[in-house]
Amino acid sequence: MPPLSLGLWHNFGDVDDFENARSMVEFAFDQGITHFDLANNYGPPPGSAESNFGKILDHGLRAYRDELVISTKAGYSMWDGPYQDGGSRKYLISSLDQSLKRMHLDYVDIFYHHRPDAETPLEETMSALHQITRAGKALYIGLSNYPPQKMRKAAEILTELGTPLIIHQPKYNMFHRDPENGLLDLLNELNLGCIPFSPLAQGLLTEKYVAGIPEQSRMAKKHGNLDKDDLTKPVREKLRRLRELARSRDLKLSQMAIKWIQRHEVVTSVLAGVSSKDQIRKNIEAVNLDPLDAKTLAEIETILTSEKL
Repeated sequence: MPPLSLGLWHNFGDVDDFENARSMVEFAFDQGITHFDLANNYGPPPGSAESNFGKILDHGLRAYRDELVISTKAGYSMWDGPYQDGGSRKYLISSLDQSLKRMHLDYVDIFYHHRPDAETPLEETMSALHQITRAGKALYIGLSNYPPQKMRKAAEILTELGTPLIIHQPKYNMFHRDPENGLLDLLNELNLGCIPFSPLAQGLLTEKYVAGIPEQSRMAKKHGNLDKDDLTKPVREKLRRLRELARSRDLKLSQMAIKWIQRHEVVTSVLAGVSSKDQIRKNIEAVNLDPLDAKTLAEIETILTSEKL
């Protein structure tokens, strides 16, 4: 089974989008992908991605519920009012209840706190996550976007409570390397898994942007968090050199970017968002390739850390 997870971030609003999303989810499952990742605020509007995933389950996939790992999250803005985001007990429990209703589920396999909340004591947030697992609404707990120091403290609290914390979900790719500043080492020390999101930097680490911005690309449409300002001259030069290196190894740039993340033993899966079956197929091929050798990794590091281009 491929160590690849599918991120479902958009609402698949119209009929064509929904049928395409349904087809891709079912295709992914047929290829051995069993982990589907959502969050309460994915849309727009917030909640719509979960609602439509529930409909996809109802179209036939629900019969395989015991073979699926379904995760969702809470932490960002969800509805109007004083308890619509953060890490309070009230918000986390009510948010998960709403998520379960939208997906027509009794439980999720993994429930994440999506981000740290400076306004709520960490003890309250962790005890709420503990209460959620004790109530059977989630089998396991994950944390996302937690810096190392706060992650360590959160893990300590959950361990004392006997809560099954199993994984952390950080943003990690060749152009965003914050997890290397202590987080990956900490997860290894705590024997927790890591499932990076945005492994291809929302498409930047593919070959589509090497020559510029294609008209129908995410960057051209201003969809998501990828902006034209991200494609600076130094970035384009790094992309060009990375592509050349990948080709010299008989790889696609996207394949090399995924294998680069997988070089860490603590990375248990890679979370990818896709817009076609072909992308699913290519990502599966990538995770099943042999690891990058030491020479290739050294050349990648030289390119990524080069200031003079």
